[in-house]
Amino acid sequence: MNLRALLIVGAMLSGANGISAADGPPGNLDESKVRPYTLPDPLTTIAGRRIADPAAWQTQRRGELLDLFAANVYGRTPLGRPAEMRFEVTSVDRAALGGKAVRKQVTIWFGDKASGRKIDVLIYQPPGAPGASGASGKWPLFLGYNYYGNACVTVDPGVPISTAWMRANPDAKVVDHRATEGTRGAHASRWDLETVLARGYATATAYYGDVCPDRSGAEPEALGGLLGGRVNADRAPGEWAAIGMWAWGLSRIMDYLETDPELDARRVALHGHSRLGKAALWAGAQDQRFAVVISNNSGCGGTALERRNFGETVADIARNFPHWFARQYATFGGREDQLPIDTHELLALIAPRPLYVASASEDLHADPNGEFLALKAAEPVYALFGLKGLDVDRQPAPDRPVSSGVLAYHLRTGVHDITAYDWAQYLNFADRQWKK
Repeated sequence: MNLRALLIVGAMLSGANGISAADGPPGNLDESKVRPYTLPDPLTTIAGRRIADPAAWQTQRRGELLDLFAANVYGRTPLGRPAEMRFEVTSVDRAALGGKAVRKQVTIWFGDKASGRKIDVLIYQPPGAPGASGASGKWPLFLGYNYYGNACVTVDPGVPISTAWMRANPDAKVVDHRATEGTRGAHASRWDLETVLARGYATATAYYGDVCPDRSGAEPEALGGLLGGRVNADRAPGEWAAIGMWAWGLSRIMDYLETDPELDARRVALHGHSRLGKAALWAGAQDQRFAVVISNNSGCGGTALERRNFGETVADIARNFPHWFARQYATFGGREDQLPIDTHELLALIAPRPLYVASASEDLHADPNGEFLALKAAEPVYALFGLKGLDVDRQPAPDRPVSSGVLAYHLRTGVHDITAYDWAQYLNFADRQWKK
C-alpha cells in the first residue's frame, strides 16, 4: 500500500476524532519534499536578547511566547475562573466497576441551573486509600476530555448518556448528532480504565462539547455565550475560538480537583488525543498547575512543526475547522515561515514540567516526524533548567519509546488512535515522575 492510500485508510479508521476521509489527504507525504526551514529560537526574545537562566525565561520570554501563540494561533484567553462558578457532587459510588473503583460525578455550574451552563465531570479512583504509591495520601490522576460524552469511556451503566450536540460518528452510534445507548463504552479502549486504576491512578474526564460544540458557528453555544464566543466571521483576528475555550475548560476542572480531598491536584497528568491534544497543550502551556502534559497524535496546530510541508498544513486545518483557531492563524496558510513562533515553542512552554509526545506510524496526516522534531527543538529550554534532552537525534523506530526522564517520545505502530500500548507508556512515565 502506498503512503497516500495508507493515509486515507487511517483517516477512515479515525473518523471525526482529528481527521476524516472527507477532509481529504494533504498535498505532501514525501519526506524528501519537505522544504528547508529555520525554526525561531525559543531562547531569544523579540528584542533579540538571549535568555540565559530560568528566572529570565519565567519573567521575560515565557510571557512573550504565550502572547505570540494567543495572537497568532489560539486567540487570547479573556478570563480566568468566573466568580459565579460552583461545584456540585451529584453522585458517589464506592463499589463501581464491580468493586474496582470509586466513581464520582461532579457538575461544574456557571450561573444558576436554569442557564444550563455546566461541565459534567466523571472521576474514577482506586478503591480504598492510597498506599505506598500515594505519599500525599491522595490519588494522582490523569485528566482529559472525551469525544462523545462521559458514557463513551466506560460500559458502566451508572454514567448517564450525554444529551449535548455531537459530531456525527456512526461507529460511536451518534444519531442525529446525539449520543445513544449504543454510544456507551464506544471509546472504552481509549481510556483503559481498569489498567489505570490497577496501577494506582485516578482518571477524570468531561465531554469537550460541554464547553463549546465542535462545529463552525457554534462558538456562542454551550459555555460559549458566557465566554463571549463569537462565530468566525465576527471574531477579531486574535480573538479566541474553540481550542482556547476547551483549554480554559480544562483549567476549570482543575479548579474542582483542587477541592477534592481524595485527589492530588499537585499530581495531575493532562492528556489529549488529536484535536484534544491541541487543547491539552495550550491548557498546559498557560496553566502551570498541570504537573505533566501528554500529547497523543496532536498533529498540525498541536505538536507537529508548522514550517514543514508534510501532512496536514495550516491552510488545510484552517479551512476544515475555522472554529478551532484565531482568525489570524489562517493567514499563515502557505506562508508558515512567517509565523513568529512554531510548535517547539509551545512545547517549551511546558518546561520544566514533564512532557510526553506520542505519534503513530500510519498517522501521516499528523506528521509523526514533525512531532518528534518539535520535541527535540524544545530541548534547549529544558536544558536551561538543567534537564536532560532525549538521547536520540533521529525519530526512533516504531514501538521503541525514548525518554530522558522529563521528556519522552514514542512512535506507535498503527493509525490515529490512543491504545493500550500508549497507556502503558504514559503510566510508566507517570511512575517515573511520582513513584520514585
